[in-house]
Amino acid sequence: MLHAEVIRPVPDLIRAGAAAHGDRTALSDRAGSTTHARLAERTARLAGHLRALGATDGDVVLLLLPTGVPLVEAYLAVVRAHAVAACIAAVSTADDVAFALADCRPRLVVTDAEGAALVAAAGTGVPVVRVGDPLQPGPVPDTLPLDDPAFLLYTSGTTGRPKGVLLTQRSLLWVAAAAWLPFLGLTAADHLLVPLPLSHSYPLDLTLAALAAGGRVHLQERFSTAETARLLHAGEVTVLVGVPTTFAYLLESGASTRPAGLRLCVSAGALLPPALKARVEERLGVPLVDAYGATETSTAVALTTPGGASPAGSCGLPPPGVACRVVDPATGADLPPGAEGELIVRSPGVMLGYHDRPAETATALRGGWYRTGDLARQDRNAFLTITGRVKDIIVRGGENIAPAEIERVVIEHPDVADCAVAGRPDRLLGEVPVLYAVARTGRTPQPGDLLAWCHDRLPRFKVPAEAHVVEAIPRTASGKVRRHLLAPPTPIEEHL
Repeated sequence: MLHAEVIRPVPDLIRAGAAAHGDRTALSDRAGSTTHARLAERTARLAGHLRALGATDGDVVLLLLPTGVPLVEAYLAVVRAHAVAACIAAVSTADDVAFALADCRPRLVVTDAEGAALVAAAGTGVPVVRVGDPLQPGPVPDTLPLDDPAFLLYTSGTTGRPKGVLLTQRSLLWVAAAAWLPFLGLTAADHLLVPLPLSHSYPLDLTLAALAAGGRVHLQERFSTAETARLLHAGEVTVLVGVPTTFAYLLESGASTRPAGLRLCVSAGALLPPALKARVEERLGVPLVDAYGATETSTAVALTTPGGASPAGSCGLPPPGVACRVVDPATGADLPPGAEGELIVRSPGVMLGYHDRPAETATALRGGWYRTGDLARQDRNAFLTITGRVKDIIVRGGENIAPAEIERVVIEHPDVADCAVAGRPDRLLGEVPVLYAVARTGRTPQPGDLLAWCHDRLPRFKVPAEAHVVEAIPRTASGKVRRHLLAPPTPIEEHL
């Protein structure tokens, strides 16, 4: 059932939550918490402050904050100020920050002391608003149309550089209304534990859904097996949100025995192996909902039903309003049920487009259909199964990594003449990048040195799991890497 009542402007949703659930906790993190009433007050004050500093309709405000209550407040305040909330991970490197500043050209940056130093180092002169700064009074418009740009979330593309995905209030809240609320049965009694970065649409949209339901969300700055297990066993958490890696690590830790109060787990962001799903449900004693989606679709395109029957390996059924087709990647012709092809999607959750990338937008959006780049099968009953990727993106614990991002760094090593990166299945992370490098004549790079080089220049999750020195990189006549020859696939199930 579509919860159409939540598809309304964010300010209305916040005010309704304050009226109905005023003194109940809405958000919490390691440092503290806020109620639904305070959330409405604080976001209004911050929105007025942003307007007083010059943020006007359609301006981008970049958020560079760790996952926590202040980041959610900043997201909501930017929308209330009629600006566009862009966000990058707090673990971003100086190069990542410089790229984001150049790409989205923000009017302001909302950050902390550590982020402010990275912004200053980029030398752009963009004004910075630090969390905790005194707030100036200003007008709070609160009338941003539902279909205007409201969020700018970054996702890795095949070029190796992130692309900004433009989403609206309607797109994110429609997914909450059609997918998260009805499929998960979220109510005001729910307490969600979210150990994921809110720079991604999946945890952000689930947070909005929980707030719309009047529930509570506890946010972890970064995933910790011990802390997640402690919070679970405290008995207050009813829904655990994660990626497959979250659950794999919990099982490995041995600290995941049937927490009191937990009623449901949700996994998205990467393919969930059926064996892992079965182990989680057996150990935790609750259903694990598997969801498939993309930033470009405001997350959920298909979900399993708690306790419902789905074909093994399936990510479930599309929610109401989502149309899915499986087509020949080369011709775009529809394929029969059960055939493997590229998945394309049409729904109210599909993005407006990529920020300042008209050519890539035209490639991804054709006639209202979003080309996912993922290989899939859909049976006669509409159950969807993702089988791989047309693109080369490596998904490591829910984080997307383009091989070119790593290759661009490694090729600068003085001992490397050529290199390539390919994915390898991993028991805990789902998939990891593996580096293959060719030595320059007379040089002998050591695998450990290559990994250290990457560690100094890349976010930790992008550092290859292994490095190998090889004689040559297999390439096509046109120079493209034949990645399947670098990393022969091994079934993930053998590792579980």
